[in-house]
Amino acid sequence: MFRKHYFIEESRKQWSSEPAFVASMAAAAVGLGNLWRFPYMMGENGGGAFVVAYLIALVVVVMPIMILEVAAGRLTKGSTVGTYRQAGRFGAVYGWFVVLVTMAITSYYLVITGWTLGYAVDSVLGDVRVFEDFSSGFNSLWYFIAVTALAALVLARDVQAIERLSKILMPALMAVVLFLVYRASQTDGWDETRDFFFRVDWDRMLDGSLWGFAFGQAFYTLAIGQGYLVTYGSFIPRKTHVPRACITVATVETSVALLAGWMIFPFVFSFGMEPGQGPALAFETLPRVFTGMAGGGVLAILFFGLFFAAAFTSSLAGLKVMIAAVAEEFRLHNTNAVILVSVVMLVLGTASALSFTPLEWRIAGEPVLDVVDRVAGGNIIIFSGITGAALLCWFIPPQRIRTVLGSKSRWWEWRIYLVGRYLPVVVLLWIMITYGASLIGGH
Repeated sequence: MFRKHYFIEESRKQWSSEPAFVASMAAAAVGLGNLWRFPYMMGENGGGAFVVAYLIALVVVVMPIMILEVAAGRLTKGSTVGTYRQAGRFGAVYGWFVVLVTMAITSYYLVITGWTLGYAVDSVLGDVRVFEDFSSGFNSLWYFIAVTALAALVLARDVQAIERLSKILMPALMAVVLFLVYRASQTDGWDETRDFFFRVDWDRMLDGSLWGFAFGQAFYTLAIGQGYLVTYGSFIPRKTHVPRACITVATVETSVALLAGWMIFPFVFSFGMEPGQGPALAFETLPRVFTGMAGGGVLAILFFGLFFAAAFTSSLAGLKVMIAAVAEEFRLHNTNAVILVSVVMLVLGTASALSFTPLEWRIAGEPVLDVVDRVAGGNIIIFSGITGAALLCWFIPPQRIRTVLGSKSRWWEWRIYLVGRYLPVVVLLWIMITYGASLIGGH
C-alpha cells in the first residue's frame, strides 16, 4: 500500500497557482490543433460554415465536458485510468481506451512536431523550403526521433519543467501570430479571406459531415476524451476556480485558432493557392510568405521556433497522459515510465514518419499519418469524449463534482450533468435517424 501511495504522490506535484495551470493547459491546447489543424480543416470544409459549426459545438457541448474532465481529475488526483475507475469496472477499461487513443494521436503528433523543429532549424540556416522539398529525404524520421528524445528529457523533470516553458512561450507565440496577422491584412488576399470567414453557406449547415468535422475539431483542440484534461486537472491547486480556468483556456485556444486562419488564408489567396490543401497547408504557405517578405528571415526564425514550442508543449501533454497512467498502474518510477512510453512512441510513430519520406508508406493510397489523423482525431475522439462524460455523470454523484469545481454557483453543475447524461442519447438517436434515412434513400 505504501509503495502504491508513494508513486501516486510522486506523480502528483501540483501547479504552483491557478494562472500556472491556465498557462500550462493553454500551452497544451494551443498547439498543432490550432496553428496546423484548424486552418486546413476550415479550408476543406467551407470556411465560414465550419467556423459557425465549430463555435456552436465549443460553447454548447465541449465546454461543459472540458470542465467535467478537469474537475474529475482534481477529485480523484489520479491518472486517466485511476479517475475513470471511480465509475466502475468498465470505467477502468475505458480509461485504458483513452490512453490508447492518446497514444495513437501522439505518435503522429510527434512527427508533425518534428516538422516544426526541422523548419525552425532550416530558418536559422536561412534555407526554409516548401513541404515537398523538406520531405524529399528522411527529415520526417530524423526530426521525429529528435523530438521524442527531447520530450523524454523534459518529462523526466516532471510538471515544473512544463510550467516554466509554458509561462515563457505562450506570450511570445501570441505576439508573433498577431504581427503576422497584421502583415496578412496588407495583402491582396485579405478581402477574400474576410469573405471566406464571414460568408456562410447556410445550406451546408444541414450537412452532417460538416458537423462531424466541426465537433471533431472542437474535441481535438480542447483535448476532450484524450486524458489531457483529467491528467492536468489532477495537478490543480486547492483554491482553483475550475470553470473560470477552463473558460480562460478555451478563450485563448479559440482566439489562436481563428487568428491562425487570419494569418494563413490571406497569403493562400494572394499566392493563388487552394485553401483545401489538407495537412500540408501551413507548411506549404508560410515558407513562401517568409521568402517574399522584407525581414522574412528573422521572422521565420521567430515563428517556426515558437511554432515548434507550441507543438512541443502539446506533445508533452499527450505523453504525460500515458506516463501518469503507466507509472501509477504498474507502480513504476517516473523516469522508468518516461523511458517505456518514449520507446513505444518511437515504434508507433515511425510508420507516420516514413509516410513522408521517399519510402512513402501508405494505407489504401493515403499517407499513414493522414489516415491516423482522420480516424483517431475525428469520430473516435468524439466517441471517447461522449463516453467519458456519460461515465462520469451517471456514476459519480453531482455533489462530489460540486466539491471540486471551486464555484459556489450550481449553474455549471446543472449544465455539465445535462450534457454528460443526455448527449449520448441524442447522438444515438441522430445516428439511428441518419442511418434510417440513408436506408430509405437507398431504396
